[in-house]
Amino acid sequence: MGVVSALGLWAAGAARLPGNAFPRVVAATVVTAVGGSVDLSGDAGALARTHAGITVMPLSVTLVGALVVAAGFLRPLRHRAVAGARELAGWAARIAVLWLLALIGLALAARQTFAVDLGNGALGVIGGLFGVAPEVGFAAQVPLTAVFGLLWLAGVLVLALLVAPGAPLPTRLLRRREPVRPAAYAMVVLLLTCVVVGLVVALVTAATRGDPAEHFAVILLGLPNVVWPVFTIGLGATWDGRVDGPFGLPMPRLLDEVLRTPDVSTLNLGTLAEHDGRVWWLVVVDAVLLLGAAYLMAARTPAGTRAWRHALRMAVALVLTVLTICVVGRISAYYGLSLLGLSDVGGNLSGELLLRPRFWSALGLAALWGLVTGFLGALAARRSRHRAVSPSA
Repeated sequence: MGVVSALGLWAAGAARLPGNAFPRVVAATVVTAVGGSVDLSGDAGALARTHAGITVMPLSVTLVGALVVAAGFLRPLRHRAVAGARELAGWAARIAVLWLLALIGLALAARQTFAVDLGNGALGVIGGLFGVAPEVGFAAQVPLTAVFGLLWLAGVLVLALLVAPGAPLPTRLLRRREPVRPAAYAMVVLLLTCVVVGLVVALVTAATRGDPAEHFAVILLGLPNVVWPVFTIGLGATWDGRVDGPFGLPMPRLLDEVLRTPDVSTLNLGTLAEHDGRVWWLVVVDAVLLLGAAYLMAARTPAGTRAWRHALRMAVALVLTVLTICVVGRISAYYGLSLLGLSDVGGNLSGELLLRPRFWSALGLAALWGLVTGFLGALAARRSRHRAVSPSA
């Protein structure tokens, strides 16, 4: 996770930060990637006021960390069908101790303060006149980082046991794996496929449109932050967002254009189609991906399961997946500086990023898509089984 964060931040230009801040920024990025808490702060003296806050998870770093941790947890348990609850808890506890020590070290290192350049505008003149030297900084909250980091670890380990086909389970849970494991596996494959598709598009864009460093920064830090919300938009979901200030969201230019408005903008298929009609292909891509996931789920389920059960399981799994995307895909970031009542006269000392989903409509659409594709996937898997059995008959 540290390597991915460092490479992504280096591509984004963070290595040029003053005060040897790069390692601390890397530590803060890893902290936020596992759900830790990093607070922004500012000090501008008695004549000025600063305000800032950020809520975002660099999901590329999160995804890499989850895959590595899950692989390390499952490796000593491979080639086994059953494992006792005590044994699984013991392995999880060993990982948790090392994980907690690493989290505490990262949280303690994730703190830095920077001086703010007021520029040559009105704020710069007034600041020089009154000797105002504003500062901004960040610091991780150690207790909250430890708590949320351990919760993140627990979620990764549980999901690894649910998803991995060869992962051992306690005897009591063997009967319950049949309705859960195929659906969980299909959803993970679906999310990873979205990331792979997004990676291909990002690499082609970087090769044809220039700015490779910017594209690689997005790939290494926030590729799932782009492709997973876009996946929900293809289902018909709506997100609200806004981009204001000199920086933008790590998203394609089309999304940035839609969101860069004076007020909060609506982001869905309709608003995107007003700028580029090709976005309707998202519906086709999502349909293909969901049908593939539904078929995979049905193919891994024992024969004889009714199609309506497949549809219901697919709907529940997709609702939980979309809910997860809506929770981890939210972005809220703002900063500002005002001096003697003047707010960012120079135009580069304040900004806002906002991206939030409309939960209920997204979950309702996910349930509908899950029911339809789950039923069709079950029929396709049943037909494939019949074709495989017919020659031997």
